[in-house]
Amino acid sequence: MTFTTAFKAVTTAGAMALMMSTAASAVTLQLHNGGDPGTLDPHKASGDWENRVIGDYIEGLLTENAKAEAIPGQAESWEISEDGTVYTFTLRDGIQWSDGTPVTAGDFVFAFQRLFNPATAADYAYLQFPILNSAAINAGEITDLDELGVKAIDDKTLEITLEAPTPFFLDALTHYTAYPVPQHLVEEFGDNWTRVENIVGNGPYLIKEWLPGSYVRSEKNADYYDAANVQIDEVFYHVLEDQAAALNRYRAGEFDILTDFPADQYQWLQDNLPGEAHVVPFLGVYYYVMNQEEGNVLSDVRIREALSTTIVRDVIGPDILGTGELPAYGWVPPGTNNYVDEADAYMPEWAETPYEERVERAVELMTEAGYGPSNPLTLQLRYNTNDNHQRIAVAIAAMWEPLGVRVELFNAETAVHYDALRAGDFQVGRAGWLLDYSDPSNTLDLLKTGISQDGTMNWGNNYGRYSNEEFDALMVQASTELDLDARAELLAQAEKIAMDEFAAIPIYWYVSKDVVSPRISGFEENAKNIFRTRWLSKSE
Repeated sequence: MTFTTAFKAVTTAGAMALMMSTAASAVTLQLHNGGDPGTLDPHKASGDWENRVIGDYIEGLLTENAKAEAIPGQAESWEISEDGTVYTFTLRDGIQWSDGTPVTAGDFVFAFQRLFNPATAADYAYLQFPILNSAAINAGEITDLDELGVKAIDDKTLEITLEAPTPFFLDALTHYTAYPVPQHLVEEFGDNWTRVENIVGNGPYLIKEWLPGSYVRSEKNADYYDAANVQIDEVFYHVLEDQAAALNRYRAGEFDILTDFPADQYQWLQDNLPGEAHVVPFLGVYYYVMNQEEGNVLSDVRIREALSTTIVRDVIGPDILGTGELPAYGWVPPGTNNYVDEADAYMPEWAETPYEERVERAVELMTEAGYGPSNPLTLQLRYNTNDNHQRIAVAIAAMWEPLGVRVELFNAETAVHYDALRAGDFQVGRAGWLLDYSDPSNTLDLLKTGISQDGTMNWGNNYGRYSNEEFDALMVQASTELDLDARAELLAQAEKIAMDEFAAIPIYWYVSKDVVSPRISGFEENAKNIFRTRWLSKSE
């Protein structure tokens, strides 16, 4: 047994012993959380496995109800100016950090300034770019953070000014990028403020333990303003990326909720645990990115077209996964608010072309680019470790074989995988995006050209380094367009440009896959697949 294996065995045994010891005195939720959180800092986070923890211990101006709809959080009310650009929030009485320090409007000012400060390097800062001067500050064009459109009128009153009216802004404020951070601790400890010995919260739960690679443990916050209605006393957010092992532990009663499961077990779950598997369409796209940095073979649009058009998307949801995911040919998920009608949604002409003809054209394109059976193109396809990702990667690799493309599969743990994508250390990589708010800009922003910071390009979540000036110009124009129909048309034009250039390979529209024990009440299916623990209860 290796040291790592022995260590994990010991820590897992310790965790189980702790669970058993606390079960008698507290209502404990055992949540399968998937990936290992890389951070508990809302300005550094990047995945739903971090969001589930962070959204339980910190609360923003607005939060989510059980159906993931925006409701008052730390702000009890707000007013919006007639022109839709100034939001004035009134904070609740008595709200405080868990060390007894009051939560003030100043904490929100400090947090937003920290979010946009280039030194923070927050990958998701752009989600709050509707705020006045935020993009310019983040790009280093404005260095005075006080020019940000976020002001504390007094301790209980916060004023946020936008660049232009933004129909989704209140929804965007539920995202963790808009959460406050404790100014007094960040100034004292810097990025170490989220270490367990330093961390505080203002949400319904408080972080008590964090064992990387194993679990995060939180306990109910007795000082939370709605603590009387919070039913779960303690939460374990378990790290486990092996879905088959997670399902086995669920069946053994060790987990109350699974946040994913092997797709080939869906029928078994329906037959043997009826009503416990929840498979629901939600706003998100599963896709592959292709590294288009100058000098990379995939900067050739002919190769990108050949790869994308020869993927048989129709078989992935029903046959490879078995959970009914719908094929994706565009970039904005169906049902997204503030967009063109479904009848006008992007659909490429090649999608209607018989598959044999698509393969013929793809072979011609590869030949023009200098590749074929006698001179095969070898590509590494990276994905984060997951049974379903592996099934899809194996199937797509087979679809590319007739083009003279040899695929080397490479998998890594989630944090390592996404670090490689951000660093540009890949050729083809698996990625996924779940909308943070229901607006087409939330996915289209992923394809905007990176920002130059200190002489280097920060591509953010545009992993493939796609860049098109016309696309960027349309996104800028849409950001200031007040007419929602005209704005939708501009965004649709941008989507067409990017998809016609094969900026990325959309594969399918997501469905959420959760398994919930009958002992759990309050779980509400929703299009965001966000279920905060404060709304759940458990019968022992």
